[in-house]
Parts: sequence; C-alpha cells; structure tokens
Amino acid sequence: MTAPDQEPSRPRRSGLRGFGHDGPSPWTDLDRPPLDAAALRRDLLVPGGLWSALDVVEETGSTNTDLTERAKAGAAAGAVLVAERQSAGRGRLDRQWSAPARSGLFLSVLLRPTVPRERLGWLPILVGVSVAATLQRIAGLQVGLKWPNDLQVEIDGTERKLGGILTELTGDAVVAGLGLNVTLRTEELPVPAAASLELAGAEVTDRGTLLRALLREFAELYGEWQAAAGDPQASGLLPAYTARCTTLGRQVVVQLPGGRELHGEAVALDTDGRLVVRGADGARQAVGAGDVVHLRPAPPQG
Repeated sequence: MTAPDQEPSRPRRSGLRGFGHDGPSPWTDLDRPPLDAAALRRDLLVPGGLWSALDVVEETGSTNTDLTERAKAGAAAGAVLVAERQSAGRGRLDRQWSAPARSGLFLSVLLRPTVPRERLGWLPILVGVSVAATLQRIAGLQVGLKWPNDLQVEIDGTERKLGGILTELTGDAVVAGLGLNVTLRTEELPVPAAASLELAGAEVTDRGTLLRALLREFAELYGEWQAAAGDPQASGLLPAYTARCTTLGRQVVVQLPGGRELHGEAVALDTDGRLVVRGADGARQAVGAGDVVHLRPAPPQG
C-alpha cells in the first residue's frame, strides 16, 4: 500500500528522542510512518455515517479492552480506537498477540447492533468479509477466511495467516477487534505460518489508505446486515463469506474446548454462523468455538 491519500504529518524535531536511555525514537523507521488521526477523522466522521469518534494512540495494552471499558461507561456506537502498537493484544482464547509498532492495523470498533441477539455470531464473519473485500479491491490480494476468524493468504502454495478478528459482547454493545499484519518483514514474523501484506506482494501498503477503505466497506456491509435484521442470507453476508471461506469443503480437525477433537468434513455454516462438520458416520455437528486444522489442500477454484 504505497499510495497514501496524503502526506503524513511530521513531528517537530524538538520533540524527538535519539537512541538514548529512553530507547529509539518512534520516528526512526521511515518505512512505517504514523497514522494521521486528524485526516482520518475528517474523512470518516461524516454526518449520518456509522463512525462517531476515531482516536489513534501511540500504544495501549489492548484496543478491545479499552473500548469495552468505554462501552460499560455508555460510549456511543461508532467509536473507533486504533493503536500504533499493542503491548497486550489478545486473540481468541486470550492468546497474546504482538507486533512491531506501526507494522499493521490494530484497531477495535464499538457497535450497538439492533439485530436479534442470536445473530450476533455473524459479526466476526462480517468483519472478515469486509477486510477480504477491501484487500482484494485496494491491495490486489485474494484473501481467504478460515473459520472462525483467521485472514489467510497463499504464498508459494502455502496458506499463511495475515491477521485475526476478536469480538466481545458487553451488555448491548459489541466490540470488534482486528489485527492485520501490513509490513512485517520475514524476521519479524511471530511464527513461520504468519504473513503480512508486504510479504504477500500487496499493491498498496499504506495503512491510512487501507484503514479508510476498510472502515467504509464495513460500514456499508454492516448497514445492509442491520437492515436485514441480521439475516445472513437476505443481507448477502452468507454467500459473500462462503465464496471466500477456505474451510468449507475441507477435511478438518476441530480442537474443541476441554481437549476434545472433532474430525470430519466442514460442509456448511448454520443460521448462527457455526461451522457444521460431517463425521465419518455421516452425522453432522455444529460447533461455535474451536481451533480448526485443515487436513488437505482446498480443491481447485473454478
């Protein structure tokens, strides 16, 4: 993403630190400029739009934790919190997740959906579809969605993880978090199975451009989903997801809470967004939580 919407703001030299006892200056990596919060607010906080507030902080523990606290205090829907770096980012099952400062998009959004509560399980899927559609349109990448919340890209014939999504319910609010690797270099990857947009050959790696496009895409799809009362078929969410899902049609092992495993073929999503797995005996079981391991390559895409 090398086509920023505008030139990023520059700090005054008097405010910079060198490589002294306070550590390296946050401005020394010129390949990773900071986000321009004022420009983002000007472009995204529009009358009648979904987004009501947007803050960019240099560092925080977890944007999801921070927005959850705001939600409990009565913050309005549409708040967006972006961190240049997270020191205690969380994934599913409270796994820790971290990355170098300004190497990705680390953000959470506060939503107060009006759809039936049983359809809230579709929200992380909605976030995933929004990200995949944005990256295809803006960055020229085909991004797959591994159930339930992984963003994947294929590099040299191998599926690798670009990022993940975490949604948390608090009262009538939902906080949806996204971590997306943008410019991580090979030596910075947390595990060999990870990837970044840069390593995948993305046409655009400017985080401001990506963030604008992503929030606009999500707002449009979220509005359609709300208007359809959360119905995944009527809103178009289910077909959009299945077209990008890398799990459906695969032989999988689902590692369930409590140490149990479910083996079989991932055949569908049910009306609540759960993965339906057909075992060797033909019985179908829907799972709402668990880690999925793909056992064989996906069939060729026609």
